[in-house]
Amino acid sequence: MTSSPSPSLPLANEPAVGTAFQRAGFWRRLLRRPGSRLALAWLVLLLATAILAPWVGRADPLSGGGDALLPPFSAGHWLGTDDLGRDIWARVVHGSRISLIVGVASALLAVAAGVVVGALAGYFGGLLDAVLMRTAEFFQTLPRFVVALIVIALYGTSVAKMVMVIAALSWPQLARVVRASVASLRQSQFVEAARVAGMDHGGIILREILPNVAAPIIVLGSLDIAMAILIEASLSFFGLGDPNLVSWGTMLNEAQQYLRDAWWMSVFPGMAIALTVLGFNLMGDALNDALHPRGESFR
Repeated sequence: MTSSPSPSLPLANEPAVGTAFQRAGFWRRLLRRPGSRLALAWLVLLLATAILAPWVGRADPLSGGGDALLPPFSAGHWLGTDDLGRDIWARVVHGSRISLIVGVASALLAVAAGVVVGALAGYFGGLLDAVLMRTAEFFQTLPRFVVALIVIALYGTSVAKMVMVIAALSWPQLARVVRASVASLRQSQFVEAARVAGMDHGGIILREILPNVAAPIIVLGSLDIAMAILIEASLSFFGLGDPNLVSWGTMLNEAQQYLRDAWWMSVFPGMAIALTVLGFNLMGDALNDALHPRGESFR
């Protein structure tokens, strides 16, 4: 007589992420820490600000000609102006769009690549597993920022190129996590039942296995967003950002020679970068705790 799997067993019998989100305790665990609540509030505010930037910004972030180097809280300029008379508030608000676009887009591409590679390697194993994992290890040994710096410097800068380069360097860690999870699940009872029922390999991976490894995918994806934002800001700081767009890193680059005379030119974009990266990291930790209530961690 075969007994039903115990819910206390590890990963292979854990509920899919959809069930985890629906459990009564998920949101309580997610928001039980004050830092998690603050991070969520900040990220929601940042997203709303980016969407409503033309109205929230109150001014054209690229047009100057006004009074230069006005301090914060000057008439009509909440955060002051830069050396060309451009409104700092408007530039910080519009800069949030580039950071979120690069962060979210590159994370989505990295997640897609990591899930495909990890699922194929973990499910089929053998030579395919060895080839894919050696490839992932090669990419994982590359220093992300240095490689991104070289590629952008050689082939020119644009938001699309930044997204592609950052994504190409960010998928290996997630691929290895997905591979390990899929390999542990492929011999599970519910997977064997799906095979007996005649489900093909693609259906088993998509419908039976991946929903049960969605938790680490979500958490690592949120952390990849933070890393991508930091890399984009660093590249822009070194003058490799798109000159036709407003970026927090570009603002820091322009503020270098005014650190003593106009501190606000560097402080406000720097705070935006720090708070955004911190917010995504805190949310990643909160999701890890909420989706692994017994304390398991894949990090």
